Parts: sequence; structure tokens; C-alpha cells
Amino acid sequence: MQTAVPSWMDLTESEAADRAKELGLPGFRGRQVWAWLHRKHAASYEEMTDLPQTLREELQETMPLMLPMSAGVQRSRIDGTVKYLFELPDGCLIESVLMQYQHGFTVCISSQVGCRMGCKFCASTLDGWERDLTPGEMLGQVYAIEREEQIPVSHIVVMGCGEPFDNYDNVLRFLTILHEPKGQNMSYRNMTVSTCGLLEPLKRWTKEAPPVTLAISLHAPNDVIRRTLMPIANRVSMEALLEACRAYVRATNRRITFEYALAEGVNDSRANAEELAERLKGLLCHVNLIPVNPVTERKLKGPEQKRVQAFRKVLEEKHVPVTVRRELGTDIDGACGQLRRRYRLETEVNQ
Repeated sequence: MQTAVPSWMDLTESEAADRAKELGLPGFRGRQVWAWLHRKHAASYEEMTDLPQTLREELQETMPLMLPMSAGVQRSRIDGTVKYLFELPDGCLIESVLMQYQHGFTVCISSQVGCRMGCKFCASTLDGWERDLTPGEMLGQVYAIEREEQIPVSHIVVMGCGEPFDNYDNVLRFLTILHEPKGQNMSYRNMTVSTCGLLEPLKRWTKEAPPVTLAISLHAPNDVIRRTLMPIANRVSMEALLEACRAYVRATNRRITFEYALAEGVNDSRANAEELAERLKGLLCHVNLIPVNPVTERKLKGPEQKRVQAFRKVLEEKHVPVTVRRELGTDIDGACGQLRRRYRLETEVNQ
């Protein structure tokens, strides 16, 4: 069940001032609390030293800080990727991943507890959907990692556990608060949101969204293969999805990224690459090839590098912009939801 306790983390700066007034306080007190959380990433009221001690104690009672707590950390010895398991105040578990690139530090956040989309290459859907995350719970992942690692996060991707468009309003508010000039002040152009292709939210996004990068989880060149990998394909045809993508490009003039998880013997042949190129012809887009991380409960595995490069070469020959995502976290629980699921199973066994 979604928490009903109001949180400063869910508010913009001006809303925090209004909330303070509702509590019988001057508006500037709300702005102070907001700045401590969103700019200084305070983890408790006790850190807010410009607030009177009595006020800190009062706020702890009336508006407790609903922040995620670290429940486990995995660090890759190969590439430095760090995977965090966070526990929320209601006991729910979520994952976040810190990745380092030449352009800086990127955090991949979760937008839901679990997922109901059922994609075959993802572990986060194995236990189903529990609830949506609030904007503050999404922000809390970014701030907690910055605080723990003592690094500035310059980019975020909403590609962790959950389907962002299944939690549309909260995700949009999360991006808005992350962009606030007096807070994290992250550029919209450093944000990416991924969706498996929910049509109605995609149409809303086309009209409403700020200039963030839109990533579409495609993962197949046709409906037949896509249905074996992604249940959403039984409701939304590839043609309908791609037409919505074309409408997005026409309306925004922004390039779409298509995520394509390569699974050995499923969607990685030369014929698959040629068909994909034909599908995307004339569309302002970029394809990001991702060799799948193995999931214990699934039979899918990534192809050998020579097959990945062969797929890439076909797309390049057909003039489709393409990159191969660097394989990250292969020596830890790399796939979405793996660490969370393993932790839950181990907890059940030990009880």
C-alpha cells in the first residue's frame, strides 16, 4: 500500500514553503528543509543545523523523513559498477545502480516496487508488482548514492525495477523536482526515461514531457519475436508503437533511443538485424544493443561478441545509428531485480 504520510521529498521548493505555512510555520522554514534535502542531501533533521532544536524534534513527529535505507551493496571488481539494495520505510525493497562513464556518474533508479510487465529477460517482474514509488522515493535513491559514495551524479536513467509509464505522474514529478534550479539542478538533457511501449502514456508524454531522452524497449524486429519476450506486445503491435514513436519525433524533433536486448538464438541473427533496420528506416533514432545479463530463472543468455558485432555491422550498413552498451555488473547481480529477488529468497529461507 502506498504511504499516506506526506514527505518533503515529494514537494517542489514553493510547495515546501506552502506546506510549512500549513503547519503554522513561516514559509522560509519549508524552504530551509527543502534545501537541506534536495541540495545538501541531509539524511535526518538533526543535520539541519539552522533549524531550532525544538522545531527539528517537532518535524520528526509531524513529518518524518521517508528516506530509503541501504540494505545491501554489491561492487563490481571488473568495471566499478555499484548495485544498491534499498529498504523503504514500509519494508519494500528496491534496487539502484551507479555506473561511471567518461561523462561522469550515472544512476539507474527504480520507479516501482516490482513490475507487472512480465518481460522475459528481467528479474524484477518475477514476483510481480507491489506498488508505485513516490517522487521522493525516486529522488531518495539518487541522493543516498551521492551521500554514500561522495560523488556528484550528473545523469539519471529511469530503467530500474518497474515500468516508468505505469507510474507516469510520479515519474514526471520526480524529473521536475530533480531539475529544480535551487535543488539538484540536473539538466533535462541528462535524464533518460525508458518504457516498454504503453501507448496512451506515450501519447501524453509526447505532449507534456520535458526534453529528456526517451528510450523504447523494443528488443525484437517483429511482433512474433516480441510477443515471446514481452507480454505488452500482445496488446500493442510494433506498428502501432512505431507510429506513436514517429508522432513523438514529429512533435518534439527529438531522437528516440531503441533498447535492444540481444538474446542468443532469439533475436540476434543477421536476418533479425536486417528486418530491424527496415522497420526503423527514416525514423530519427538510435539503437542501443544490450547483450542480456543471464537471469537464474530464465533461459536467455547474451550472444558471443562476434555475433553482437555482426548485428551491429548490419545496422551500420543500413545507416541506422547504433552502439553496443558496455556490459556492466557481470560479476554481480547485473540484471534488473536480481539482487532484490536473491535477498528476499535468502530472507525467507532464514526465517
